[in-house]
Amino acid sequence: MPNAAQRVSKAGSKISAIALTTMMLFSPLTANAALTIYNGQHKTATMALIDAFTAKTNIEVETRQGSSNELAHQVVEEGKRSPADIIYTEESTPLIMLANKGLLAPIDAKALQNIPAEYRDQNGYWVGLLARSRVIAYNKDKISPQQLPTSVHDLVDTKWKDQFAFVKTSGAFQKQLSAMIKLEGREKAKTWLEGLSRNGKVYRHNKAALDAVERGDIPFALINNYYWDSMAREKGADNLNSSLYFMGTHDLGDLVTVSGAAILASSKNLDEAQQFMAFATGEEGQKILTDKSAQYPLNPNVDTNGLKSFSELTPPNGTLDLGEYSDGKAAIDLLQEVGLL
Repeated sequence: MPNAAQRVSKAGSKISAIALTTMMLFSPLTANAALTIYNGQHKTATMALIDAFTAKTNIEVETRQGSSNELAHQVVEEGKRSPADIIYTEESTPLIMLANKGLLAPIDAKALQNIPAEYRDQNGYWVGLLARSRVIAYNKDKISPQQLPTSVHDLVDTKWKDQFAFVKTSGAFQKQLSAMIKLEGREKAKTWLEGLSRNGKVYRHNKAALDAVERGDIPFALINNYYWDSMAREKGADNLNSSLYFMGTHDLGDLVTVSGAAILASSKNLDEAQQFMAFATGEEGQKILTDKSAQYPLNPNVDTNGLKSFSELTPPNGTLDLGEYSDGKAAIDLLQEVGLL
């Protein structure tokens, strides 16, 4: 018959076994995960990409969702202690900031060669995955393409009072403002922003602005193409009350912004991270991303799936790398000065 000490020992062993079993039941992903991705892009498309990658490679992936800028600054704060292996951002500017701080690892040529040189870091520290264009979505019964402005600068004219919507908190809108500060100077950007504040109607997000145009509440809105293209895929373009208008003049109204990804220099899973980057830039991964998000694939071998041809877009030059304006701080400061934030 076991003595008291033996009974305590056996009880402790049972408790330890139960605790270990419970941990295995309720945290299998943490125990087996090989990659952690900080994701600032649309969750649905990213998860579809991850699921396909895991099915193909048997490499498990965890994600942490947040805004691109917040995640990038979190990487800076975490430094070498960061649990992230990859960061995937809605805009390229946070990646440029991380590259400048020496926090990124070079991406293998296998992934880089899938994407044209103009949409990746010249030193190979980040690579573009998707692109979207700034556009005007307009209600076909409220206004014709011939009546629409030919430049975003036209919107400061009083003739456009209460005729258009914009989203001041949109990352792409703020990138548009940052690009204007870089290309045309702060004073001209301020004048433009003051004109928008006087004449435009502010909506909380791009989908709400597009819905207002579709209902006929307002003639047109400044949005990203994929909101309308997603709706057109779902309902059929001919069934919509709205359509897209591209200025086609290398105007800031046609700004193209790029979503990209990078591997952290502190990653403990570099081989798996490189495999993910090759998959995400390859034809299979690119097709998944554009099918789910109605954005432009940056791999030229992948069809745009009903979107306006990428080669027909006419964005302004000098707007992929905004240099000192890459962090968006100047745009935020100007929005606050004008009273929009």
